[in-house]
Amino acid sequence: MKKILLFTLLPILSNAEGIDQKIDDAFAPISNFFSNLVFFKVFDIPFVLILLVFSAIFFTIYFVFPNIRYFKIAVNTVRGKYDDLENTQIQNDIKDTIKDESKHGEVSHFQALATAVSGTVGNGNIAGVALAIALGGPGATFWMIICGLLGMSTKFVECTLGVQYRDVGEDGTVYGGPMYYISKGLKDRGFKFFGKIAAVLFAIFCIGGSFGGGNAAQSNQATIVLKDLMGLDGNAAGAVIGVVIAIIVGVIIIGGIKRIAKVTEKVVPVMAVMYLLACLYIILSNFSLIDDALNLIIIEAFNPTAIGVGSVIGVLLVGFKRAAFSNEAGAGSASIAHSAVKTKYSASEGLVALLEPFIDTVIICTMTALVIIIFNFGGYFEYGSLDGMVYIDGVGYEGAGITSKAFAQYIPFSNIFLTIAVVLFAVSTMISWSYYGLQSWKFIFGRGYYADLTYKILFLLFIVIGAASSMSSIWDFSDAMIFAMIFPNMIGLFFLFPVVKKELSNYLTAITKSKK
Repeated sequence: MKKILLFTLLPILSNAEGIDQKIDDAFAPISNFFSNLVFFKVFDIPFVLILLVFSAIFFTIYFVFPNIRYFKIAVNTVRGKYDDLENTQIQNDIKDTIKDESKHGEVSHFQALATAVSGTVGNGNIAGVALAIALGGPGATFWMIICGLLGMSTKFVECTLGVQYRDVGEDGTVYGGPMYYISKGLKDRGFKFFGKIAAVLFAIFCIGGSFGGGNAAQSNQATIVLKDLMGLDGNAAGAVIGVVIAIIVGVIIIGGIKRIAKVTEKVVPVMAVMYLLACLYIILSNFSLIDDALNLIIIEAFNPTAIGVGSVIGVLLVGFKRAAFSNEAGAGSASIAHSAVKTKYSASEGLVALLEPFIDTVIICTMTALVIIIFNFGGYFEYGSLDGMVYIDGVGYEGAGITSKAFAQYIPFSNIFLTIAVVLFAVSTMISWSYYGLQSWKFIFGRGYYADLTYKILFLLFIVIGAASSMSSIWDFSDAMIFAMIFPNMIGLFFLFPVVKKELSNYLTAITKSKK
């Protein structure tokens, strides 16, 4: 595998200088095509965002605010409080209310959550938040939080369906995600051909998302901070860093979901806690500015003054777009990881999954935003950049560079800490998205050895491409691919949400009976 990878990457290393422009030239027409296709507007608002928001509102109301009512149950499920339900059948249970799949699955509730969180908690929380604030000002933070809270309900629905309609191979390997619940669920309702087409479209977009937002965009940001820390410049340095990251990721992803889960359950909590502690230190060190920052977030959400945003709708769109990219609620990607859980109650994992947008967007993204806003009370840059680039003391910063500058103001040697955090975020996101993309690849091309190998080589190749390219082309392509996944996924969710209601009732009934 390593020999194949090095042989594949050798031409890139030998022609690294100037490759960023070549990649931009190659990606520009692709990005423009998909961006125009995905972000077509209705009443001057991208329809995909309208679909995302109103779907989240609908699911929140239909399930009577599951993001609030079942939060405690979700936490208890992750903690293992209800694990006995997975191993024993409740006496006098209602017939046919429990589909016993306890022998199926590959990972625990916590491992599934860690894997899925590692796919969402990435550089969207560091670079993405900075980009949102640079473009939309502090008010974008408010709409990111709202999007995160609503997204909890959507995530609950899609991850319940991911477990409910999963496939289990003869060797115990689990195959799940939107491509399975779309094809199986619609087939059950008499729409076999339509379901198959929608499932294939989702798989194609998910593969594209795994190469873009789940891979190249991550390696791009990791390379930026590594080059800055080491004082390196040029595409050749980026390509070399990309190869090193590719080798590390390659060693992990060869082991499949079990190895991925073992890595993420250790890396994700550590890196999240480290990052949050650093944010808390900065925020609490500027305690007197916290209320000013919160007031600014709320005021700017409804009366934006950021240059270039123009209106409440403008800042709302910036916030929702970046939040959706960060937590991926509605895209369906996380249900691929959650479908591998060991459980006989599909709704149990749906409830676990609703914690993701809360952790990712409501907590981590908000912490990052507060750090940047508090930092900019010093008047270092103007909000409302048209391209996401801000200039501090005449030097241009974008994405993770803005966050890094804010950290450096308050924490000595923070560039080292933030570099480690960005790289860990990036690697964990890449290994999770490699699993998402591979599952989609298998759905289209089959489950053979060579199909797997082909995907993994391409995936590792995109790590180097992302590391050697500029940010603009990568982010545009990434946004388009991940948001494209929403369309076929929503078809499945709106056909199948009554199934989720039934499965939720089954799980809650089992919990109630176990307490008697």
